[in-house]
Amino acid sequence: MGPHIFRSIPKRYQYLNMVVRCKTTSSQYVASRARDPTFEKLMDRYKNLLKVVAVQDLILANPRNQSVSLEFLSRLSQKLHLNRGAASFLRKYPHIFHIFYDPNKTQPFCKLTDTAIHIVCEEADAINASLPLVVDRLVRLLSMSNSKMLPLRAIYKVWRELGLPDNFEDCVISKNSHIFQLCDAHEPNTHFLKLVDDIPRNHFRAAVDEWRVTQCCKDGCTVDETEIKYSFKHSYPPGMRLRKTFKAKVKEWQRCPYTGPYEGTLDGNKHGNTAIALEKRTVSIIHEFMTLTVEKMVEVEKISHFRKWFGIELNIRDLFLDHPGIFYLSTKGKRHTVFLREAYERGCLIDPNPVYTVRRKLLDFVDMGRRGLPPSSLRQKVDQIHIEDGDFPLDNK
Repeated sequence: MGPHIFRSIPKRYQYLNMVVRCKTTSSQYVASRARDPTFEKLMDRYKNLLKVVAVQDLILANPRNQSVSLEFLSRLSQKLHLNRGAASFLRKYPHIFHIFYDPNKTQPFCKLTDTAIHIVCEEADAINASLPLVVDRLVRLLSMSNSKMLPLRAIYKVWRELGLPDNFEDCVISKNSHIFQLCDAHEPNTHFLKLVDDIPRNHFRAAVDEWRVTQCCKDGCTVDETEIKYSFKHSYPPGMRLRKTFKAKVKEWQRCPYTGPYEGTLDGNKHGNTAIALEKRTVSIIHEFMTLTVEKMVEVEKISHFRKWFGIELNIRDLFLDHPGIFYLSTKGKRHTVFLREAYERGCLIDPNPVYTVRRKLLDFVDMGRRGLPPSSLRQKVDQIHIEDGDFPLDNK
């Protein structure tokens, strides 16, 4: 973006970003970001996990016969990003998938192993045990919306990130009709989830406010209260060069007052309708949104479905790049995924929850690949090779 463009922008918008960018396109801005090896390695693991989960969901979609044919998966290979084909992908993860030949249908099928089924049941149990937290997450999410309502399709986009059960419409929304209400929209096949309770604006405290209180209450804390009153926790990628001008901008931004995610719109509020206050409110909304997720990470595309309802007018992806001390954006796996930096240490959540712990078990089995198999499983490997070659003489389970 050249200087001649900035001259045409009103002065009150020139401080919208902490650092004035000289890149001509967003893709160049993404490419120029400071990399964090820890998050990049974690995303390398997650991109394989996401493919495994996608296939796993297809298998579990049929409750009567939890299996899918290799022919069906092969047709979806491109959509599922199985670059070397379905059979090759399944063979990489024998701890999770088992390929077998069905003589009645004269074709190979795939099902989950007992280990994978056990993890699925563990995750379902962990989610069911945390239903009160699930309700709280949904109430908080709706409270950040100016209208106290959100499209149901947007919530479906992040149901896994929020730790919602598969049937959350029945076991969460219907069973809490005194809190939630489903409303028809003007568009066909569109529904809104509405908050029934009239919850006061000051009922919730944002996660960043909890952090500020904790910092001030620490023994021997020397931080001035005025310095931390509107601050966010920052930590930067290793090796990132922090220039004096950048540090000065961050310091100025940290001191700027703003309206919190649960305090409503900026119209007529005490902090004014300034560009920097608008930007900081947007950061606070997304920060709070990410604290409500199970793994403190989410795809950028999924957050964009909430922009209109949260009153966000800024480019969300660029916002993540403008604040590398708060968020980390990864482009691994043909998707843009953002992490909440403060929630992680050495690639793991600092404060793990039961659902996250179970999901990490599946990630560990994905990382194992073909390693750790007993000698008796060698027969299964041979069967899978025969299946790929179109020969099915062995396993008829």
